[in-house]
Amino acid sequence: MDEIDTHLGRRLRRRRRLLGLTQQELAHACGVRFQQIQKYECAANRMSAARLWQLAEVLEVPVSYFYEGLIRDEREGLDCEASSSNDTMASKETQDLIHAYYQLGERPRRRLLDLAKAMNGEIEA
Repeated sequence: MDEIDTHLGRRLRRRRRLLGLTQQELAHACGVRFQQIQKYECAANRMSAARLWQLAEVLEVPVSYFYEGLIRDEREGLDCEASSSNDTMASKETQDLIHAYYQLGERPRRRLLDLAKAMNGEIEA
């Protein structure tokens, strides 16, 4: 299994979960079977450039999203589990929070973001 394919699959799974999509829902949006999404996520199958583009469109991210952090992971020699376990974005709490955030309308999202920033001292009242 290639480290790059593993990294791309990990990023795919992370974004899918953050959006609250099942493998079945993502597969339907891409016109493939859910087993294909499973294979991409566990790096059993490689994603073509065209498929990466399509997934980026469906998941509303730039194609570069899939490659973010790749150089760091290679340099540190981290495997799939070790890398994601130390990553705040991989935690269930973070995923739940982001999913709930995106379920809100635009105005409540802005207000919640302002509140979080105020609580962190970034906005002066």
